[in-house]
Amino acid sequence: MNLNIGEVSKRTGLRAKTIRYYEDIGLVKPLRDTNDYRVFRETDLHKLIFLSRARALGFTIGDCRNLLALYEDETRASAEVKEITNKHLEEIEAKIIDLQAMHETLTHLSKECAGDHRPDCPILEGLSGDPCH
Repeated sequence: MNLNIGEVSKRTGLRAKTIRYYEDIGLVKPLRDTNDYRVFRETDLHKLIFLSRARALGFTIGDCRNLLALYEDETRASAEVKEITNKHLEEIEAKIIDLQAMHETLTHLSKECAGDHRPDCPILEGLSGDPCH
């Protein structure tokens, strides 16, 4: 089965620009026809679906490159895949902690602000870092 970039885009949910980018950085290598148009094979489609899912889960391009190599390596050790995934989970957990702290700060600032016609605003004071402003 040979597909053009438009068909691959529809089947993967990836924009053509993203697919071309993945080609430019060597994640997929579609064939070229006599008119130099990209011709995607079934294997290219599967790689792009894999990349789309991995990116949707927040893996970096570098992680995607490593995961894709492991996916294609039938002699891989699943421990390597788990190591990449656990590292990503730690990064997500750190982001969650940061987001929770941001939420608490903004909730506090929002409760302190009267939200009326007066110009004084604890939110702006909190953002400026200047309690005397």
